[in-house]
Formats: sequence, C-alpha cells, structure tokens
Amino acid sequence: MVQANRRLIIKGAAVSVGAMSVAPHLLAQAAPVRIGYTMARTGPWTGGAQTSQEPNYLLWAEQQNAAGGLDIKGVRRRIELISSDDRSDVETCVRTYQKLMASDRVDLVLPPWGSNANFAVAPLANRLGYPFLAPTALSRRLAEMKLPYFFLLLQQPAPMTNALVDMLKANGCKTLACIYVDDLFGLENYAALKVALQGSGIQMVEDKSYPGGVKDLSPVLRSIKDKNPDAFVGFTYPPDTILASRQAKEIGFNPKFFYASVGTAFPLYKNVMTPAGAEGVLGMGSWNSKSSPGAKAYFDAHVASQKKEPDRWASGACWAGLEILTNAVKQVGLDRKAIRDYVAGNTHKTIIGDIRFNGSENVGTPGSVGQWQNGEFEVVWPRSMATAALNPVKPNWS
Repeated sequence: MVQANRRLIIKGAAVSVGAMSVAPHLLAQAAPVRIGYTMARTGPWTGGAQTSQEPNYLLWAEQQNAAGGLDIKGVRRRIELISSDDRSDVETCVRTYQKLMASDRVDLVLPPWGSNANFAVAPLANRLGYPFLAPTALSRRLAEMKLPYFFLLLQQPAPMTNALVDMLKANGCKTLACIYVDDLFGLENYAALKVALQGSGIQMVEDKSYPGGVKDLSPVLRSIKDKNPDAFVGFTYPPDTILASRQAKEIGFNPKFFYASVGTAFPLYKNVMTPAGAEGVLGMGSWNSKSSPGAKAYFDAHVASQKKEPDRWASGACWAGLEILTNAVKQVGLDRKAIRDYVAGNTHKTIIGDIRFNGSENVGTPGSVGQWQNGEFEVVWPRSMATAALNPVKPNWS
C-alpha cells in the first residue's frame, strides 16, 4: 500500500560515500531537488492515478537518482519527492499545491491526475510561475485559458474525435450512439464528437449523459441496443468503461465498433475482461512498446521497477513529459521561467514521437485510436502511426 503522505528521497547508485570529507560548497550544490505533487491514492481517481501517473514519477526519480541525480546544467542532484494523497478531491489538490509552491517553495511540481484537478490547479501554478506538464488533462477549455506555464501533453478532444470519426467513416460506419460522463471531460469530448460528425455521413442515433460514480448503465445500453448502431462511443472513466463493457456483454450488445475511452488502454481492462473478452474493443490510446525503441525501453523499465505494465495512452504522455522536463533542467537549470521558455520554444523528441506546443496544446502528436488485439492494445489509426492494422469488425464478446 502506498503511504498517504511521503517525503521520499530515492537513493541511487551514487550515494555520498565519504561525504564528510566533501567541501561545504559542494555539499550545498548536492542538496536534493525538491519536487512536489499530490496524487490520488484513495477515492475514485485512484485507478487512473496509480496506473498512468504516480508509477512514472517514482520510476523517473529512481532512474535519475541511480545515475547520481538529476542533471542540472552539469551538476547531479538527487530528487526528493514530496507528495501526499489528495483523496480524489479537487479542494485538497488546490490547498496542497498552494502550500507546496507558496509556503514550501519546492523547486518544481508535477501535476495531479485528471482534467478536473488540473483545471483547478493550473491557474495557481501559472500565477506562482511553476511549469506544469500535464499528462492526464484532456480539456479544450484549459488550452483556451492561455496559461503560459501550463502544457497539455495528451491529444485534445478535437484531434482525438476527428481520428475516431475518420476511422469509422473509412470503414463503412453509418450510425453511432454515444454516452458520456457529465463533467468537463465528457462534455468536451461529446461536443467535439458532434462537430467531427458534421458532413461525415454518420448519423448519431442516440446520445445520453450519465453522472459520475454511476453504478448501472444497462438501461441506456438496452435503449441503444434497440437502435442497432454500427458504433458505440463512450466518453467514460475507468470504472464506467469496465461497467459499460461488462453490461454490454450481459445484454448481448455487440456493435461492429465498440469504443470507450479512459481505462480501455489500461492493462486492468484486459485482465478484468480477459484478453479474449477485450478483443476488438477500441479506445483512446497513442503508443505501445512497438512504437519506438525508446518506448520499448521505457515499457521494460516500468515493468521491472513498478511490477506492472504501463497503460498504452497517458502513461506514455506522462513519461514524455518527464523526458521534456529532464532535458529542460539539463539545459537551463532550475530557473522556472527558463524551463517554461525551453518547453514552449522547442520540438521535443519523446517515446510517443515529436511534441511541440502551440500555447498550451500539444500540436505535434496526432489524434489516434487503439484496439485490443491478441492481448496488446495496438495503435490502429491513423495508419501513419499504427502498430497494427484495424480489425474492422469486433468479434462477439467472449
């Protein structure tokens, strides 16, 4: 069990042997880099946070410290992670980041999990001048806030829904039904989907919102089944993604295209549904270990260190953000304005491809669609970044 609060110095290979003989000014140089964050370890955000985000923070600190510490313009300094459980509560996030940045004056911060938490904390981080490379925020409104210190790593609703509709249109889809969680994430993706469908020739035959924490989706799924759409689209969180999949299987709803979003790319999904049960299911996803040699090295290191696989969507974005931050401090040090300028002004080579920012938005990574095939979540659209060809007809639930 991860402790609710921690002040963690992860010790690497270069421990301070003979430190007592080191000159005081060198000891000062070697003071730990204090990096703060909150993360859901309890509450409804925990599944996503402990799959896509905190394991990557821990792996990054472990790797950097094993190399002697974070390279800050040629000087290695160990990373000290200062973190706490936000209990899946937005107000707790805001209070904690306020303390970390304004009172504790940590050197850097890492973002919390999810669109809602980032939406609440981003203006504070911007006001206090802390660069924020957010790997699990999916919100056009965040991009439109024009916060110079805030950067969105995930592909945003428009490119993701455009990729989905492009794939459906290219593969003969004529009708579609959609459900979406009634919050910022669901509402923005639903709105983007409606725009993407315009002129596509695909008719939306039903659309329903549902509240967060829903326990039963079978009534709306039965209603959708009666309309027999070619495609089902769910803008859903991990518990709802699994709920919708299980209940679709129970009622025999098996459209040609079954797409759900957050959680589909998690290893948990194929474990709960079984690999055969997950076969053919589509969702948001942008990489796997076949995407690049760097992606393979990251995947293997994650499994070795964290004893579990990363997910095939936001985990990659999270690691890419840490790659960007690592390179930034190597080049410009811990001056946060200089870090911001470095992030904003360069194209960054990462495990998920080139990332560059227009304002807050990552415009270097195209929207994409993934699909479970033979136990792996393959990138199937667009073809330019695919790791496997799309299976255009979902098999029956197994």
